[in-house]
Amino acid sequence: MVGWAMNASHTQVTQVPAHRVVNRDGLLTGKHHFSGASVMQQLLENEGVEVADDQVVRFQELFWDPQKELTIDN
Repeated sequence: MVGWAMNASHTQVTQVPAHRVVNRDGLLTGKHHFSGASVMQQLLENEGVEVADDQVVRFQELFWDPQKELTIDN
């Protein structure tokens, strides 16, 4: 679903930070959608994210889990 949403985002006026979307294991599986083979990695590294062998290093520490971070108070 995220991939479909990202593909549809190309028509948006505001740029979507698509380089932050990696698969559930932290792999840069969407890198082929960027203009160069290492662009996705470079963008992540510019934000302080370490990448090795097309995978985010310490991914579990960086992963945003909405179930843990978003709570609904009743």
